[in-house]
Amino acid sequence: MAREQFKSRLGFILISAGCAVGLGNVWRFPYIVGEYGGAAFIVLYLLFLVALGVPIMVMEFAVGRASKKGIARAFDELEPKGAKWHRFKWVGFCGLYLLMMFYTTVAGWMLAYIPKMATAPFGHGVDVTGMFNSMLESPFELVGWMVAACLISLLVCSFGLQKGVERITKVMMVCLLVLIGVLAMRACTLPGATEGIAFYLLPDFGKLFTSPQQFSDAVFAALGQAFFTLSIGIGSMEIFGSYIDRKYSLAGEAVRIAGLDTFVAVVTGLIIFPACFAFSVSPDSGPGLVFITLPAVFEQMWMGNLWATLFFVFMGFAAISTVIAVFEGILSFWMDQWNMSRKRAVAINCVLIPLLSLPCALGFNVWSGVELPGIGNIQAVEDFLVSNNLLVIGSLVFVLFCVTKRGWGWKNFLTEANAGQGMRFPAWMRGWMTVGVPILIVVILIMGWAPLIQTWIGG
Repeated sequence: MAREQFKSRLGFILISAGCAVGLGNVWRFPYIVGEYGGAAFIVLYLLFLVALGVPIMVMEFAVGRASKKGIARAFDELEPKGAKWHRFKWVGFCGLYLLMMFYTTVAGWMLAYIPKMATAPFGHGVDVTGMFNSMLESPFELVGWMVAACLISLLVCSFGLQKGVERITKVMMVCLLVLIGVLAMRACTLPGATEGIAFYLLPDFGKLFTSPQQFSDAVFAALGQAFFTLSIGIGSMEIFGSYIDRKYSLAGEAVRIAGLDTFVAVVTGLIIFPACFAFSVSPDSGPGLVFITLPAVFEQMWMGNLWATLFFVFMGFAAISTVIAVFEGILSFWMDQWNMSRKRAVAINCVLIPLLSLPCALGFNVWSGVELPGIGNIQAVEDFLVSNNLLVIGSLVFVLFCVTKRGWGWKNFLTEANAGQGMRFPAWMRGWMTVGVPILIVVILIMGWAPLIQTWIGG
C-alpha cells in the first residue's frame, strides 16, 4: 500500500503548527511573558527555541521522512542491525494515548463554551466562576463534550490524510489566524488597552534580574516553554515528516512551523493583556484565565457575547487541530505496526480513546477525591507523565539516535535534513547537539521532578 503524502507544502506547515498550537499558547505563554519582563522574556524564549526546540523538531521530521514511517516502524527502518532503538516505539505509543487521555477533555471544554458564551446573559451579572465550576461538576456534560471532541476528530481522520486531515485542518488554521487577528485588533483598540500592551511587550530587563532566583526561574520558564510548545518527543511531529517529499530542507520548514506557533502565542497575549487592563481585571494563570477571567472581561465589552463566542471558536479550533494531529499519529501506529486499514484503526479507536479519556473527565466530579500528593487530580497526573517525562525522555532518544554511531548517525541525519531547497542545518552544530542539548534535556527532566520530590520529602 503506497504511503500517503500531503497534497501541499502549506498543508504540512499548517497541520504541524496546528499540532503545536494548544492551550499552553493561550494562557501559559502570555502569563509568563508578563511575569518575567515582557519582551525581555520573549528574547530569552526565542533564544532557547532556536537552540533547543527547532533542532529537535528537525530531527523528528528527518527520522519520519527518511523512514517514510510513523513511530511504529521508523526506528526499525533506520537503526543499525541488532540495535534496540525500535523499543522506544511503545513509549511513544503510550505518550500519544496519555496526551489524548486528558487533552480530549480540555478540547471538550472549549467546545462546551462556544454555546455557553453565545447564550450567556452578558450585562446582567453572569456568574462566570459558577458557570465553570458547574461544568466541571457535571460528569454528563464533561463526558458528552469529550466524546464529541473525539468523534469529530476521528471523523476527520477517517477521510484520510489529504481529504480529511489536511483539508479540514488547513481551513481551521486559516480561520484560527483570522480570528486571533480580529480579536487582537478589538482588544488593542479598547480604551485603556495601551497599559496592557506596554506591560506585555515593552522590555523590562529589571524583572529578569531582581534576584538570582528570579533570573533562574525566568531561564527555566523560557527553556520549558521553548521545549514543550512544539509537541516534540513522542512522534506526533515525526508522523508528518513521513508524509512529505524531499523538495524542501527540513530546517526551514521547522523554523516556519515554530514561527507560526510563536506568532499565535504572542498575538494571543495581545488579546488577553489589553482587554484585562482595559477593564482593570488582574490576569490570572492556568485554566482560570481562559474560563473565568476572560469571560468576566468579555461581559463588560460592547457585543460581549460575540467576542466571547469568537474567542472560544478560536480556542476550539486550536484544541481540535491538536487532537486531529495526534489522532493521526495514533492511527498511523496501528496501520504501520499491525498492517491495518485506516477504517479499522478508526473503528477501534472510536471506542478505545473515549474509554481511556473517561478517568480525566470523571476526575473533576465522580472521582474528584482521587489525587496524587504534590501533583493533583487525574488530569494533573496524566499531564505530568506526558509533559515532564515522556516528551522529555522521547526528545532525548531522538537526539541520541541522530547523533550517535550506534543510532542512525550524524551523517545520515544531516544528509536527510538538508535534502531539498531552503535553509541548511549547520554541520557545526554537531557538538551542541551531541553534548549541549542532551544536558539541557536532562536539566529539564530533573527540574520537572525537583518540586515534587521536595513536596514528598517535606510531607
